[in-house]
Amino acid sequence: MRLHKLAFDGYGAVQVATGVATADSTRLILMLFDGLLESLVIARGHIEHGNIAEKGKALSRASRIVLGLQGALDFKQGGDLAHNLDELYGYVTRRILQANVGNDVGMIDEIRGLMLEIRDAWATLPGLMPGRSAAPTYN
Repeated sequence: MRLHKLAFDGYGAVQVATGVATADSTRLILMLFDGLLESLVIARGHIEHGNIAEKGKALSRASRIVLGLQGALDFKQGGDLAHNLDELYGYVTRRILQANVGNDVGMIDEIRGLMLEIRDAWATLPGLMPGRSAAPTYN
């Protein structure tokens, strides 16, 4: 079983590396959101199964992704939107910490809902540009 996990993890790393090498900035943001949403789902499952150490790892990854999204904001070009996202990401980071401390799946669900809305908004951006189709939405 361990060998299968290592093989799967290796495939995932190649897939991500390939995706990053060929992605535009919008696609990179979507990849970050997908990783964030995946980490939240994984953390929720670990809480439900009492696997606290793995829950902590998943939520730590989620926090790092949110901090990366927050750090990538361009306040000059983004104006009010960038400032609003900055505040939202700060809130989400605090909620992740609270969910981690309290093993609270409700908070994880709240965070996931918020981030899913933002992710789906990003997914529509390519469709607004001539000659490009929107990315698939995430459920």
